[in-house]
Amino acid sequence: MTFDDVSVRYGAHLAVDRVSLAARGGEVLALVGPNGSGKSSLLRAAAGLQRHEGSIGRAGLDSAGIGFLPQDNGARAALTVLETVLLGRLRALGMRVPAAEVARAVAALERLGIAGLASRLLAELSGGQRQMVFLAQLLCAGPGALLLDEPSSALDPRHQVALLGLLRRLARDEGLLVIVAIHDLNAAAVFADRVAVLSAGRLVATGPPPDVLTTALLAEVYGLEAEVHVTATGRRVIVPVAALG
Repeated sequence: MTFDDVSVRYGAHLAVDRVSLAARGGEVLALVGPNGSGKSSLLRAAAGLQRHEGSIGRAGLDSAGIGFLPQDNGARAALTVLETVLLGRLRALGMRVPAAEVARAVAALERLGIAGLASRLLAELSGGQRQMVFLAQLLCAGPGALLLDEPSSALDPRHQVALLGLLRRLARDEGLLVIVAIHDLNAAAVFADRVAVLSAGRLVATGPPPDVLTTALLAEVYGLEAEVHVTATGRRVIVPVAALG
């Protein structure tokens, strides 16, 4: 997927300002940046849900091949979790739901470790659980690309790690294109192959996390004094120290 001079406007407000960027199948690209930097608007434009200027090349993917997960779609439908996931296969369903489609939906739930929720009503679930259900719905549809807006923000640490690890495996093992907007810089440093840093709608930097998530960039973009440490296993840990200015 390629972004060529992409801009998004809301009236007089320029939310995304001439962003040019490429995302490749087989990698996780993390969009990071302060609140209001344009991450969600860029994702919505990529999903075909937001009017934009410039061009977005989707590498032959139509809307059915792109799975988009917003931060929280607020859905509280009177459906069970299994029924909700089956909706991801709506085009393949008839008057009767084939057993193979039910098995496919259950497999998507199992992949995310939430098969135990299958009979629960969607309205009964927490925000984090609903996010996992809707991700299972996307996976059930068999997309070629996943565009996810803060998919782990409502999850506890264990489920955050499990989800982000799964996304990385999907990218590497199945060649999916995965773009994730995320605030957790440490998670981005561990699970993303590349990060793209947005600030005030503009692309500031892009590249592997060790090259991009530096103390200088954190000070410039976030107004944050931070320390970057390398653990014994070679992972980089960002420790916020103080707000600058």
